[in-house]
Amino acid sequence: MNISELFIRRPIMTTLVMVGILIFGLIGYQQLPVSDLPNVDYPTLQVTANLPGASPETMAASVATPLEQQFSSIAGLSSMNSTSSLGTTQLTLQFDLNRDIDGAAQDVQSAISKGAKQLPTNMPNPPSYRKVNPADQPVLYISLNSSILPLSTVDKYAETLLAQRLSMVDGVAQVQVFGSQKYAVRIQLDPESLSVKGIGIDEVADAIANGNVNLPTGTLYGQQQNSTIQANGQLNDAASYRSLNVAYQNGAPVQLGELGQVLDSVENDKIASWYFPVKKESKGAQEKSSIQNPKSKIQNSGVRAIVLAIQRQPGTNTVQVVDAIKKLLPTFRTQIPAAVNMDILYDRSQSIRESVDDVQFTLLLTIALVVLVIFLFLRNISATVIPSLAVPLSIVATFGVMVLLGFSLDNLSLMALTLSVGFVVDDAVVMLENIVRHMEMGESRMEAALNGSKEIGFTILSMTISLVAVFIPILFMEGILGRLFREFAVTISVAILVSGVISLSLTPMLCSRFLSPPHHEQESEGAGKQGDRGAGEQMSMEEILNSQSPDPNPLLPEEAPPSPAPSLQSRIKNFNRRLYNFSENIFNVILGGYDWSLKKSLKYHRTTMVISGAILVATVYLFIIVPKGFVPNADVGQITATTQASEDISFDEMVKHQQAVAAIAYRDPNVDSINSSVGAGGPNASANAGRILIELKPRHERHLNADEVVQELRPKLSVVPGIKVFLQNPPAINVGGQQTKAQYQFTLQTPNIQELYQYAPALEEKLRSLSDLQDVNSDLQIKNPQVKVDINRDQASALGLTANQIETALSNAYGTRQVSTIYAPDSQYQVIMGVEPKYQQNANALDLLSVRAPSGQLVPLNAVATLSKDVGPLTINHKGQLASVTFSFNLKPGVSLGNVTGKIEELARQTLPPTISTGFQGSAQAFQSSIQGLGLLLLVAILVIYIVLGILYENFIHPLTILSSLPSAGFGAILTLLLFQVDLNIYAFVGIILLVGIVKKNGIMMVDFAIIARQNGKTPYEAIYEACLVRFRPIMMTTMAALMGTLPIALGLGAGADTRRPLGLAVVGGLVFSQFLTLYLTPVFYTYMESWQTKLKKRSWRKQPI
Repeated sequence: MNISELFIRRPIMTTLVMVGILIFGLIGYQQLPVSDLPNVDYPTLQVTANLPGASPETMAASVATPLEQQFSSIAGLSSMNSTSSLGTTQLTLQFDLNRDIDGAAQDVQSAISKGAKQLPTNMPNPPSYRKVNPADQPVLYISLNSSILPLSTVDKYAETLLAQRLSMVDGVAQVQVFGSQKYAVRIQLDPESLSVKGIGIDEVADAIANGNVNLPTGTLYGQQQNSTIQANGQLNDAASYRSLNVAYQNGAPVQLGELGQVLDSVENDKIASWYFPVKKESKGAQEKSSIQNPKSKIQNSGVRAIVLAIQRQPGTNTVQVVDAIKKLLPTFRTQIPAAVNMDILYDRSQSIRESVDDVQFTLLLTIALVVLVIFLFLRNISATVIPSLAVPLSIVATFGVMVLLGFSLDNLSLMALTLSVGFVVDDAVVMLENIVRHMEMGESRMEAALNGSKEIGFTILSMTISLVAVFIPILFMEGILGRLFREFAVTISVAILVSGVISLSLTPMLCSRFLSPPHHEQESEGAGKQGDRGAGEQMSMEEILNSQSPDPNPLLPEEAPPSPAPSLQSRIKNFNRRLYNFSENIFNVILGGYDWSLKKSLKYHRTTMVISGAILVATVYLFIIVPKGFVPNADVGQITATTQASEDISFDEMVKHQQAVAAIAYRDPNVDSINSSVGAGGPNASANAGRILIELKPRHERHLNADEVVQELRPKLSVVPGIKVFLQNPPAINVGGQQTKAQYQFTLQTPNIQELYQYAPALEEKLRSLSDLQDVNSDLQIKNPQVKVDINRDQASALGLTANQIETALSNAYGTRQVSTIYAPDSQYQVIMGVEPKYQQNANALDLLSVRAPSGQLVPLNAVATLSKDVGPLTINHKGQLASVTFSFNLKPGVSLGNVTGKIEELARQTLPPTISTGFQGSAQAFQSSIQGLGLLLLVAILVIYIVLGILYENFIHPLTILSSLPSAGFGAILTLLLFQVDLNIYAFVGIILLVGIVKKNGIMMVDFAIIARQNGKTPYEAIYEACLVRFRPIMMTTMAALMGTLPIALGLGAGADTRRPLGLAVVGGLVFSQFLTLYLTPVFYTYMESWQTKLKKRSWRKQPI
């Protein structure tokens, strides 16, 4: 049966099918979304609950714990973390990857409603939740600032205009506001004035709540018309509140303005955000400043601003989302005052565009290199063009399938296509070479195409199916890695399958009509013997030029009549002849050397097998000692810096420290712009923490990659006293929903919180002593200064006071309590009450606070309570429902994650009691689970290939022979990684799996030819010897094509290339080493297997009954 015969005899059908495939792929390419990585939609929800003024202990006990108890029963919940700080609890719920996020959201809402009765009654709002994707960073940062208008006015435009409108853009998931300065009326009372006037602070709160109302007042229904009743119960600004009557003394009103200050202020005056503008000299500044107000000036110091961080929805096109937002910015510019400046701080689409463009360039370069390899081996344009057509057709067709499967044009899918270039041409080359061999034997184009395709069709089918089989185990990988590399595996498998179809259809059809005759049929000299020569004896450039001549019977140059001066065409012919003869002589020398060495290896077969065994042992040893990593960091043009000061630092001091750090970072020549924020809320868990987003200049404008910039900045920023700076290049894959100061996490858990607080600092000190780690820190903050109010309940009861009244008075004074709401047409604004800032600076001011007793007596706080100083936690963290402490750390340059996980676990065993459980989280946890499964994955890949080959050959022995060269490929790959000091990470391991499919192609070509030779009566030695020589040229061609297809990735050129480079190095190293050894190990192994198979057959025959 000849699969290709139908396509050979029906060229129009074949052509139209290929045109249809091409159109299908081109249409698909236009519809493919562009992203940095495949869509990994973490089903994650974040729940936030606020109780202004509540201590971390109160938030953890009365808010976090009841909610955790409700959430723990939700189906599919994989992890639950909570952080309770001053007045805020934030819970992160991460679900199984197969859990529907909308269904999970409904369950969370039900749990919140069910647990509402257990929460404090004085919470201003019920807990809220939102969908988040911890694996996805904001795609765009926009800042708004003004040197004229107050920030509360700027915030109004940011939150009510921009944020709401941007949230409606197709593909936008949410818009976060950093440094929010939403308008509020802030009432700052003077306790001394309250005491002199004889007014309790609770009375002031009641007066404000009763004096600012916005109630329905009804309608007058007249005989002829109706009128609505509108009362002026609403107070809209600070001036209105100042004249509010709080009480009467001696018949005269006491107005609110007499008791302290009433200010037009903001909801939270303890958070702030700044930005350092894009530098003038940056080439990327022109586009980013295109929407700026013309009056905006680039400054050398930070500018106070409101910053919008825009996140995209999972699965959407990042570039399209950013472009859609940018189209709206000029419209926004016309809708906000000219005094408000608008700037783009960070544009994620730029790095994605650069990375995708670089990968696309790598893809084109790879195609060019592969075509060049084919031409150098064949030296014939028609013979080069025919197999080369398989490359664009296979890749373009894959685009159409990617659209149907919902894939994106990202780094992994493009890398899969780049790698496939070296493979998709292999089948066509093998088909072409066999057809040429038949033409050398005197057959016509049609006969050679029919006979050659029939002879080699099964080999191509075996090569294609077995190569695709390598990726089957990747399709069944679980977790995040499975989600990421599934798209990679499917993309490259589709390209290989399409190339197999093209090689069995288009390639033989084109050969039957357009393939030029072999070179030695037209030349009497220089071609050598026909014999079993490969595809190299095809038509040279000389015959191509002659074929284009109008003369139907062109003469060879040496037969041409004498000419007084050789023409240009003749000179080109002579040059091509010399080039052909030169290259052919070189190939014959190489082939002769291989012939001699092959005979030696077959003669000393025992030595060859010993070498094979030694390589196997060495491969296992190298796999054990090679440093192992997870996913290499990518350079996306951004660095994050987390700052942390002492737990008792004031807001003003924190601002000074933060600005000093940001200014130093801004002066670095690699830095383009900076966004800095401080204060609890948003990305900062506590008031002593800050976040700095450092945008780097475009990659072509700096000499250092992001990791190197981090190392350069670290000593510069460490000189700022009183603050610690933790730098990290955001990981390419962010596993887990917990935000920490470094990339890797290690968590302690126990029901005994005091035991946890006792042992955690000791382990942190030991972790700091590990020379492989840097930026070691923890979320344990238990030295926050506190003022303890010890209520004398007996004395309070005697005066008619309750603990509730006393704590309410404290909350009114120091809890930034919302006592009323202003309902405006565009939004709602808070009325916040507290004591003046000068009374919040020390504990002595608490003695001035008084509470009204039922008897009408004003009771000072110090009459019913005593004050003392203490320390307590600034934040309390839970994992699951247990108290937890999480250590985070970064690795020093050159240190792999696999080398430190065991050391950390050993330190934990030595330091902690057995009642404290430990475990890695996030990327470190994913690394541990992946390492345990990758070895099994490789074995499964080999087993799948063995099964596929066994089915195809209906033989148990031949697949073993074909796979005998795998250890040499693994040895070469791991040795290359060690030489280049690169970890054996996920990308490199995928490269090794890829090698399994590549290297076995050589064995298939040898064994397939040897099987046919054996059927013709030749001995195993003769069969494999002839197979090695005949298949030497196609083996070299296919290997060089695969090598050239991977070399650009191994060189690591362009944006994001550092991530892809380990895969390229593994494949190139494995190919180079295995190519040399396969040519010797496979034939020796074949002779052993054939001898063993013959002995088994003889024994089986002897045991048969007579």
